[in-house]
Parts: sequence; C-alpha cells; structure tokens
Amino acid sequence: MARQVTRKSDATRARILEAALRVFRERGFNTATMREIAAEAGVAVGAAYYYFDSKDALVMAFYEQSQDQMAPAQDRILASCRTFEARLRGIIGHKFEHFAPNRSLVGALSAHIDPDHPLSPFSPATAKIRDRDIAFFARAVTESGVRLPPSIQPYLPRLLWLYQMGLLLFWVYDRSPRQAHTALLFDKTLRMMLLALKLAGLPLLRPLYRPAGELLRTIYGEA
Repeated sequence: MARQVTRKSDATRARILEAALRVFRERGFNTATMREIAAEAGVAVGAAYYYFDSKDALVMAFYEQSQDQMAPAQDRILASCRTFEARLRGIIGHKFEHFAPNRSLVGALSAHIDPDHPLSPFSPATAKIRDRDIAFFARAVTESGVRLPPSIQPYLPRLLWLYQMGLLLFWVYDRSPRQAHTALLFDKTLRMMLLALKLAGLPLLRPLYRPAGELLRTIYGEA
C-alpha cells in the first residue's frame, strides 16, 4: 500500500512539473500563475502548492530533472570519446539538444543571473546542481590527460563550465536560423581555447603561471 501511495505521489508531482513547463512555454515564466499550472495538471491549487510551494520550486525541479535526464548521455559521451575536443563538443552539444524544447524558458530564466537570486546558476541554492555539472568537465579533463601548470589546473573544470554558460546565454538570444551563429561561435571559440591550452605548456609562458594562478584564486575567493 505504501509503495502504491508513493508511486501515485511521484506521478502527481511529475504531472504538475510537466504541466508547469507547458504553461511556462505558452505564457512565459513571469506571467504564469500557480493556479494556471494546477488547472493544466488537473489538480487543485492546494495540491500544486503541496508539491511545489512556488514557481521557483518548479524551476529547481526542472533543473534537477534535466540534470538527471542528461547524466546517462554525458557518461556515454565521456566513455566513448577519445579526445578532449570530442568530449567537450559532446557534453556541451548535448546540452543544446536537451534544452532546445524549453529554449524560451531557459531564456526567461537567464534574467536571473544575479548570484543573490535563488534561480541563478551562480547562487548557493543551485550549488549542488552546479557542482554536479562541473564534475563532468573535471572528468573530461582527467580522462583526456590534459595537463596545465599546478597553479591553474584545478580551476580548468570551473572555467569550462563558465565557458558553457556563456555559450548557452548566447544561444537563448540567438535569432539566426536554427541558431547557426551559436554553432559557429561554439566551433571557433572551442578551437581557440584548445590551442591556448596547448600553448599554456610552453616554457616561454612560465612567467605568467604564478600571476594567472593568483588571479584565479582571487576570483574564486581562495586567495
């Protein structure tokens, strides 16, 4: 009996979340209401609030669900690709594919970039989701054998995550057909970054290692 109740509760929660995503796509995140979401899901408003106490809670559930759904593909990409470039293209490219049906919602949420906003990808509230995402980049670095000076190496996964976030932000506002400008930006900047990583190991650049490491420690509050 307990299992049946749990399954029913999980199904109701999932139905409300899916209804919310439909309403967000049609009405926009800012104008949508919990009453509209409850009506779309076929539940009472009180039931909607029982599972999600706000629209922000629905968005957090969307973030978590997306990460859970993408994780198996990300694992396969890391396991099947043999180069750092292929791994990065696969990981980031898969994000574009996954979020494409909800591109307008992601665009609306991009307004919440301030780390003080709970829905910001830089906020304490999203730290667990962010850290899990960064871990995939850490694996890409480790499994590809990328080597940088010790003062810089630990920061590379976080810098790659920031690079991804910049691409996603450009993507949500890209009005070119099929977001062709984003594809071009991704390709060109990735090639430039890979070249920069190769050059970073040259002895000629050693005088830059220490100040670069100090700068990164300051940026991440570790100085």
